[in-house]
Amino acid sequence: MSEEKFDAKVEKVSGSVKEGLGKVTGDKRTETEGKAEKASGSVKEKIADAKDTVKGAIDGLKNN
Repeated sequence: MSEEKFDAKVEKVSGSVKEGLGKVTGDKRTETEGKAEKASGSVKEKIADAKDTVKGAIDGLKNN
């Protein structure tokens, strides 16, 4: 797993925790920040996946 993907997963988990904390405490701002952080982590993870796919395809072409 690339460092970029790992960081994205950490951001997703952090966002989930923050969202849950906001729900439990009734703090809408924290809940919203958590949702945004989780969404940002998901986007970053998808970008990292796409980069890995492209890199794999390029490496595959180089080896042929």
